[in-house]
Amino acid sequence: MTEHESPNPLKSAERDVVALGIAAAAILLLVATGGAVVPDAVFSLLGSGQEPNRLLVSALLLNIALIIFGWRRYQELTREIAERRRAEDQARLLAATDPLTHCLNRRAMIEATEELRERAAMRGEAVVYCMIDLDNFKQINDMYGHSCGDAALVKLAERIRQLLPREARLARLGGDEFGFVMAYPVGHMERIDDLVIRLFASIAEPLEVRQVTVELSVSIGLSTDHEADGSPGPVVDAETLMHRADMALYHAKKQGRNRHFWFETSMENELRFRNQLETGIRRGIGQNEFVPYYEQQVDIDSGELVGFEMLARWHSEQLGVVSPEIFIPIAEEMGLITQLSEQLMDRAFADAREWDDSLTLSINISPVQLRDPWFAQRLLKRLVAANFPPQRLEIEITESCLHENITLVRSMITSLRNQGVHISLDDFGTGYSSLEQLRNLPFDRIKIDRSFISELRQPASRSRLVDAIIALGRGLDLPLTAEGVEDEEILDALRSMGKLKAQGYVYGKPETADQVRERLARAGKLGKAQGVRTLGCGQTGSTSLPHAANS
Repeated sequence: MTEHESPNPLKSAERDVVALGIAAAAILLLVATGGAVVPDAVFSLLGSGQEPNRLLVSALLLNIALIIFGWRRYQELTREIAERRRAEDQARLLAATDPLTHCLNRRAMIEATEELRERAAMRGEAVVYCMIDLDNFKQINDMYGHSCGDAALVKLAERIRQLLPREARLARLGGDEFGFVMAYPVGHMERIDDLVIRLFASIAEPLEVRQVTVELSVSIGLSTDHEADGSPGPVVDAETLMHRADMALYHAKKQGRNRHFWFETSMENELRFRNQLETGIRRGIGQNEFVPYYEQQVDIDSGELVGFEMLARWHSEQLGVVSPEIFIPIAEEMGLITQLSEQLMDRAFADAREWDDSLTLSINISPVQLRDPWFAQRLLKRLVAANFPPQRLEIEITESCLHENITLVRSMITSLRNQGVHISLDDFGTGYSSLEQLRNLPFDRIKIDRSFISELRQPASRSRLVDAIIALGRGLDLPLTAEGVEDEEILDALRSMGKLKAQGYVYGKPETADQVRERLARAGKLGKAQGVRTLGCGQTGSTSLPHAANS
């Protein structure tokens, strides 16, 4: 047998049976031959008898040798069985535990949960399943290396284990995800809440790992097989408990991380709706269900239309018209926001080419897109493909984009501005932009967030914040746009504050491309070719638009 071949257990067993048979036969022959040879040998030694038969003596010695061989083989076989049992025990241990933290693994946790649940039911106790996920653990691996991350996971497992009762079972379910299951007295969920609070406190203490101080936070989801009032809930198995705890964990992360939630039925409905949205978004991108709408941007002094901001809308076959506040964050989490945004950009560029050259097009850019170092090149390539002048495009980025990678953002902004694209800082005042950033980053415009604009309805605090932002913009020589102008009262207040652009429902709700085309045709603000085709020879339109809602 070569070194790469594994021993055949059947052949090994056959050899063991043969060796045992030989040893048994040797013992029988020893008894038979010994009875004849030993007396003759004794009498021969005493000089009172003849020599024993040489053939029988040889057979006796051979039997003794065979017995010795059989005994040795028996000892080897005993050791082999013991080693095999140890190997099987080790294999079972490795199959059931995580090699890094020595906790149970996911597969073994299911069995352990079922066993504990059955024992708890016999004692009249409830069972809780707790799922723990580290927040932003990838940053630790990226910053300090995976060896440091592994050491942190080991210490984290030790901290969790120290707080759990002896009967509880702890498992590492994934890369940075742990779970434990334990029994507790029916109707006393507060004991589990107390345990979770102590877990948060213990995990929050800094870890010293490989001469590095690591600070961790976790999100926790909990599920139980009993109702909050202590009554038995529907019979659930281990996998159902794990699934419900996972849904509660997802809810905790969605609510801001570093917190815990018990599973509720509404979470399951929410997750089902989320899955429906994800499926719909993938299908919608393929079927062009996402369409651009356009909100007017108007010069407050003259009332003249100066451009539009493109807003995304989803015309879903199943869900109807879906707001971007719902589908944009999900598309970002799914990694589809770039594909979705570029699809909308292509349609918006085609629509805006029909407008008068004096009208600008503003497009919001997701922070996820600005993480792509090739974003500027991709955008410029699409402008060339659409034959859309860069000077008519204004992209809007939020303050949160400035804190992720300021060097990369500055480089992209500079590259786009060099090609004629204008850059606006959107939702100004809601983030953490510093004066240094505003002074050093080459922005072309500041957009005042609608939350500040809405306060202009209140005479007491009527203009303090907005006045301050306008003064800041003028000091930096940056023009400003007011968002969320929804009524005449706000519009009148803005007129007294100087030269501004405004957008909001006071000028009409966002419109489709066809509605915008009709509006521009009436105002004589379509492009030359479109104007001749739509208005006919000699017909002209006003260069300003009334601000009454027209949708």
